[in-house]
Order: sequence, then C-alpha cells, then structure tokens
Amino acid sequence: MLSKAKHINYLIVTVFTVTMFFSCKNNFKEVQNIGILSSEPQTVAENINTKYTDSGLLVMNLISSKMLNYSNRNFPFYEFPDGINLTIYDEDRNQSNVVSDYAILYDKTSLIDLQGNVVIVTHTNDTLFAEQLFYDQEREWLFTNRPVRFRRQSEIINGNGFDSDKSFKQARVVEVTGRLYIDE
Repeated sequence: MLSKAKHINYLIVTVFTVTMFFSCKNNFKEVQNIGILSSEPQTVAENINTKYTDSGLLVMNLISSKMLNYSNRNFPFYEFPDGINLTIYDEDRNQSNVVSDYAILYDKTSLIDLQGNVVIVTHTNDTLFAEQLFYDQEREWLFTNRPVRFRRQSEIINGNGFDSDKSFKQARVVEVTGRLYIDE
C-alpha cells in the first residue's frame, strides 16, 4: 500500500513537471514590452541632428525637433510630428534640401511619406512644392498624385501628380494644369 502511494505521488509529480515544462514559452518580447503601451512610442528623440556618412563622406544631414520610434509595432515606423529638414549630398558634393511639416518612415516598405508644405530644392535650383510626397527608398523614386508646383530654370508647371528619380533628371508633372514660361 505504501509503495502504491509512492507510485501515485511520483506520477502526480511527473505529470505536474511535464505540464509545467510544456506550458513554458519563450516570451522575451513580451517581457521587453512590459511598461510600454501599444499606443505609445518605444522611444522619443528630441532635437535630432543626424549625419549619415558613407566611406567617410557626408551623404545626408537630418534635422528634426522630435522623432517618435514605433519599431515595437507589427508594422514598425518612425514619425517626425514636427517635420524634417534634410540636406542630401550627391557624389559631386552638390547639396539638395527637403523640408516638410510632417514625415513618417515605414520600416518594412522603405517608404517615406512627407506631408504639409513639402519643398524640395535641388542643387540646380529646380524646386518642387507639394502638400504630400512619397519617396520609395528602394527604387529611389519620388511620387505623388496630389497637386504640385514644379519650378525649373525657365518655367513653372502646375499640375496633379509628380514622378521623378532622386536626381530630378526624369522629373515630370503627371497632369499639367498650367504652365508659365519665365524670361530671365
């Protein structure tokens, strides 16, 4: 009888141990996110002045008063609620400037969404004005289907939609609604 009781206790302890072993899971991500509300950013950065270099050469300089890091989401993104001022340098050290009131960078799609008073000025003084503009980092392509004003050396083109490579060599207003020639 005592042996039978020991055997039953042994079975109970074994079942309990096996149950505990298989019920445990790797919840490291959950532990990392303790204290982070799903609606809150993982980090907040203020007064950003980030310089990106490649092979020792300055490629771009990003200035923004605030960046919210939502990389803890299923669809991670970085938000710049107060806008950006971005200076881009090409291989010849020419600089172009991008300014917007608001920006958001989607990590998985490599898409940047610029909104509100978007202005791009190239090193050749081509200037694009838009309320919203997207930049596909993988294809290095700018586009929008919203109204734009595009100023080139001898003309100003108003229209709906814009497509261009990053150097503005293939820049075009999709649906031209007006054109003004400038006599310099």
